[in-house]
Amino acid sequence: MEATEKKKRLVVLGGGESGIGAAVLGKVKGMDVFLTDCGHIPPRYLEALTRYGIPYEEGGHTAEKILNADEVVKSPGVPPTAPIVKAIVEKGIPVISEIELAGRYTDAKMVCITGSNGKTTTTMLIYHILREAGVNVGLAGNVGRSLAWQVAEVEHDVYVVELSSFQLENMYDFRANIAVLMNITPDHLDRYEYKMQNYINAKFRIIRNLTPEDAFIYWEEDPVITGQLRQIETEARLYPFSAERHEDSAAWVDADGELVLHTPETSLEMPRTQLSLKGVHNLLNSMAAGLSACLLDIKKDDIRRALSDFEGVEHRLEHVETINGARWINDSKATNVNSCWYALESMPSTKSTVLILGGKDKGNDYSEILPMVEQKVKAIVAMGVDNKKITDFFEGKVPVVDTHSLHECVDACRRLAEPGDTVLLSPCCASFDLFNGYEDRGRKFKSLVRDMKKQELK
Repeated sequence: MEATEKKKRLVVLGGGESGIGAAVLGKVKGMDVFLTDCGHIPPRYLEALTRYGIPYEEGGHTAEKILNADEVVKSPGVPPTAPIVKAIVEKGIPVISEIELAGRYTDAKMVCITGSNGKTTTTMLIYHILREAGVNVGLAGNVGRSLAWQVAEVEHDVYVVELSSFQLENMYDFRANIAVLMNITPDHLDRYEYKMQNYINAKFRIIRNLTPEDAFIYWEEDPVITGQLRQIETEARLYPFSAERHEDSAAWVDADGELVLHTPETSLEMPRTQLSLKGVHNLLNSMAAGLSACLLDIKKDDIRRALSDFEGVEHRLEHVETINGARWINDSKATNVNSCWYALESMPSTKSTVLILGGKDKGNDYSEILPMVEQKVKAIVAMGVDNKKITDFFEGKVPVVDTHSLHECVDACRRLAEPGDTVLLSPCCASFDLFNGYEDRGRKFKSLVRDMKKQELK
């Protein structure tokens, strides 16, 4: 009698969306799966583990249950410096990402988007175009459901996947069919030993394994991207985009204000004024999304229609209410300085913006937004556990109010805002000092603002 083949043991670190998805896929593929989380696993994820019969632990890591793994999937939020990760690496156990695992079990086309800013809007816009065109498409990665979970339960023909630098870190054999890189500006430097090149290297993993059949779409006026491309090689077809046309541009705006998308498969024009998303940054997002759709052979009329009726992304320059003549804008997703710069770029040129900054600093250099602040901001309201870096930098340049809770911050903004002003939550920082994430921060901000609006109407 032949011996039964030993199941591959897969250990998953982290019980969030990514980790649970990896665990489910491992279980569906017949692996011996164990999930471990040093914190508490949300009830909806515990239900999935129970339903699939996946053993787990929470509130700590048991080394003997982890270090016997054949392979470990590390959730993106778990830093490589975590003691348990170091122990796994020292033992020689391979560590991969959920995206890497998912890629082994699907032949679907992968449209993968990364960048320091604009990646969520671009991802959602590509997904919107494909869905409206009737494509069997899944939304995954940093938005939507876990890619691995979808591969386990429902197959799509195309996946649109937003990838953070954290998710890209442990991808090795995964291959995108269309890779989109929006921009690279300093972000998460606390994760990368405060070395910009380490962060750049993580972002550029998105072009790993690209073949001559694949496409690389990128903003050609980003000096970091173009500088890195001079140092590395890729076999992929290149599709650079820019607001102004360059010799090799695949997307640009012509002298008549027409957005032009040009690929071997498609040549499309539409008036820039018809784009639903306004501002320079959103023009670039629309170019990247439109090029992706062209390369997937989506009909021109479907692309034009979707680019003109897309409604935007929650927490990204989202208008909440107008109170006493002042607009309140939720840009909670602006968790780095460059993203805040784009938000300020879209504000009126007069000094009529009350800017909310603060949270968990990631190695920010606020000098990048200083010219915009001096031109457009009437006051800064700092909101965080520790605002010293913000108050020290902007002291003497613009009035700064130091607050340490959302209620205190909103009250200060209401006192400062006059008719015609804009209150802009665009914090430059992560949210984990006072909130559970940028979504939690944005929704609580919106709730308070809407409560104020109800009081105004009484």
